[in-house]
Amino acid sequence: MKVGQGIETARADWSFEGDVADTFVEHVRKSVPLYDEGHELVCGYSDYFVHADSVCYEIGVSTGQLIRRLAEHHVHKPRARWIGIDPVEPMVGKARAHCAGIPNIELVVGDALEYEWEKADLFVSYYCVQFIPPRHRQELINRIYERLNWGGAFLLFEKVRGPDARFQDIAVSLYNDFKAKNGFSADEILNKTSSLKGVLEPFSTEGNLGLLRRAGFTDITTVMKWICFEGFLAIK
Repeated sequence: MKVGQGIETARADWSFEGDVADTFVEHVRKSVPLYDEGHELVCGYSDYFVHADSVCYEIGVSTGQLIRRLAEHHVHKPRARWIGIDPVEPMVGKARAHCAGIPNIELVVGDALEYEWEKADLFVSYYCVQFIPPRHRQELINRIYERLNWGGAFLLFEKVRGPDARFQDIAVSLYNDFKAKNGFSADEILNKTSSLKGVLEPFSTEGNLGLLRRAGFTDITTVMKWICFEGFLAIK
């Protein structure tokens, strides 16, 4: 099944492996509302948490667009360390090429559930946790909270479900309109939805807040919202 930008997949079988990395940036920019604006927002919020010697992580670094932008935003803090982790080797390969020449970026092929995090001042997850099986999400958020320094922050961006069936139907319809305006055909939109069955499992806003609260976060706010896409800032 074709889903746009030359990417082919099968029902309930979406994957970031293979050739997806080659056209991923173009595909995600047309698929995720306010994609670049969200990157800019993350950079702005990072000013409040990144210090001269901070360790900072991006979970699900993909092709390295955001981590490079963050490192360049803080270029005046050369001792700050930016560590990106992703389980997909082709994605990390693209990220290494994109971030070449920036010495304080480290990119790792690995599983966020098993990686040995250092104590850090900032964690960022930009539309990544939604792809982690729900049974493992609380474990990941717990580990992030534990490894954050006091006063550190977790910026979590996720696709979210509506709070009930009516709101969910409206959100799906408006999101499909967005993708159609960005050039996706009706078949590509339907095929992408089919490919994500059981792979992308969004929680509701309240579901994501529950993950954060159970981990120990009490200071939480929404920093971006576009229908079914939402960014949260949680401070330890």
